[in-house]
Amino acid sequence: MAVPLLDLKAQHAPLERALKDAFERVLRSGQYILGPEIENFERSLAEYVGARHAISVSSGTDAILLALMVLGIGPGDEVICPSFTFFATAGCVARTGATPVFADSCPVCFNIDPDDIVARITPRTKAIIPVHLFGQPAAMDRILETAKRHNLRVIEDAAQSLGAKFRGQSAGTMGAFGIFSFFPSKNLGCLGDGGLLVTNDDSLAERARLLRTHGAKPKYYHNYIGANFRMDALQAALLAVKLPLLASYAKSRAANASFYADRLSKIPGVLLGQPDNQCCAVSKTSGDGSSSNFQISLPLEIPGRHHVWNQYTLRVTGGRRDALRDWLTSREIGSEIYYPVPMHQQECFAACVPPTLRLPVAERLAGESLSIPVFPELTGDQKEEVTSAISKFICNQ
Repeated sequence: MAVPLLDLKAQHAPLERALKDAFERVLRSGQYILGPEIENFERSLAEYVGARHAISVSSGTDAILLALMVLGIGPGDEVICPSFTFFATAGCVARTGATPVFADSCPVCFNIDPDDIVARITPRTKAIIPVHLFGQPAAMDRILETAKRHNLRVIEDAAQSLGAKFRGQSAGTMGAFGIFSFFPSKNLGCLGDGGLLVTNDDSLAERARLLRTHGAKPKYYHNYIGANFRMDALQAALLAVKLPLLASYAKSRAANASFYADRLSKIPGVLLGQPDNQCCAVSKTSGDGSSSNFQISLPLEIPGRHHVWNQYTLRVTGGRRDALRDWLTSREIGSEIYYPVPMHQQECFAACVPPTLRLPVAERLAGESLSIPVFPELTGDQKEEVTSAISKFICNQ
């Protein structure tokens, strides 16, 4: 049985009439840029996460770039961000003329290591961008405390974590800005590109809205250099159809993750988490959580951090990750490597990375991580197919 990594057709099929109605409503309105569809969606999203302001934009990447521009980050500044993540975070820092400074990761939750953030701070540091990777928040208490102590801004990259919570507070609402992506593969995905900024600061929100539209106020009068970061009305209308279903999608993803944890953890050689499971403190107790022997480690939901399972990411040690992926591919089971090369080893950042820099956890995660299907519409038979294939692979080792 074929099992895709993601099945958007299955998600959109029951919504086809509502999505078409939304399209026709926008078509008839003649209002395709900004307007009531945008305003209604922004209001709903702000309420959903508990933020004062939501500013929709053209993509999650543009949301990061806009946040940096609003905060005045530019040449001569440094911004600390994780190395084990998607390119957009560091790429946006570099586009402002600032320098991305890469920090290592926690081997349990995959997020940025709070201790390594402290080690990377210099007089040029202006901000920290923690990424709430795969759907689970980073250690925001420690990150915010560090930022306060050193007078740094925090931009939460919550592109993969809409609906996640840290100790009851929504991801994206704890820093100066939080950013979200509505790329189709995200937990709330549009039918194209889209993103959003949230903030609780009135002045930051006002400046973000200004820079989103070329820095013009009134139209054709530019006191600031902005850009065109607007989300179009059609994407807002389509997202508004799916937003009321986000909680049910999250519930299904969590159920799928629980199924995997229950079934796979019973297989010899499969661990639920790392040996000591001391999230964001492993470096003090047991190195990087690595093993030279073959085993599979399953992801954990850390207490106090509500996980929304944008990805279900295994760690396959002993150099067998690619073999497992090939095995799944041969059985038509989707999987993906997020992410095969950490940012500090990417060629485009070579000029700003010291040649001696080593981030051992990020480097190991890049060689061990493999994400398997966890999308809400997974059927029971499909989940059985995935777990059976992994079990057979282990038995053959």
